[in-house]
Amino acid sequence: MDVIIIIAVAAILIWYLLHRKKKNNWRTPSRVFSKEWRLILENKVVFYNALSAEEKSRFEFKIQEFLLNCRVTGINVDVDVTDEILVAASAIIPIFAFPEWKYTNLSEVLLYPGSFNDKFETTGSDTNILGMVGTGYMEGKMILSKPALHHGFVNESDKKNTAIHEFVHLIDKMDGAVDGLPSILLERQYAIPWIDLINKKIEEIYEDKSDINPYGGTNKAEFFSVASEYFFERPKLFARTHPELYKLMSEVFNQDMQVRDMKKMNQLLGRNSPCPCGSGVKFKKCCGKPHYN
Repeated sequence: MDVIIIIAVAAILIWYLLHRKKKNNWRTPSRVFSKEWRLILENKVVFYNALSAEEKSRFEFKIQEFLLNCRVTGINVDVDVTDEILVAASAIIPIFAFPEWKYTNLSEVLLYPGSFNDKFETTGSDTNILGMVGTGYMEGKMILSKPALHHGFVNESDKKNTAIHEFVHLIDKMDGAVDGLPSILLERQYAIPWIDLINKKIEEIYEDKSDINPYGGTNKAEFFSVASEYFFERPKLFARTHPELYKLMSEVFNQDMQVRDMKKMNQLLGRNSPCPCGSGVKFKKCCGKPHYN
């Protein structure tokens, strides 16, 4: 028993020293955010456009910080500044409400020219993976399909964003296990309701009674990431169809995405425009109504 205790203490100490080293080596931005980068955000990232001026400055800082500490490398595909900005934006969106957050468990994002398999091969009939958080010898790395990365920021109606999906897995993993229970973000009083609700929602997927991506029925970890895509992509619809889940996820991410979504729509639409949800009434009388907590 004494030997087991000694080994356990040694393992904790080693983890702490490695973690502390990573934290001490974390670099912070010192340059002004470039106009080129800001233009990419304005043209590609609707989340950014719904932020206040102060929030935009904070988002830009986190983009710079991420790219200073995490490489974006192309594997048989070119990587440009737009690719880097979109990867960084995918990382920042879920943790935007946590200014001190650092992805100390990630050092490199690998972009592939398309889908791949679990052996990281890009040819063959089983190449159906668009994103993956590395394990084993790939620990500290993330693999993303470059087309899937861009698609996540082009199509805002399909409730899918591969890169955000994988960064949510990485957030989930920060407590040591990818299990759909992000204890590093989830306050203790919400843990049991969270698990119970996930089980209920997975059962609805099995019974074909849910509009959540069926892949979320795979396990709790995949459900968390799939639901997060929906939460950030279509918050109004998510809140309307899954109000209890929306409320809990707002607590997890400390963000009310309905408010951000309404700001975005107010920028894109006039109050008398037809509502984009397809209700047939004016925006101001439908999704454009003020939202109150």
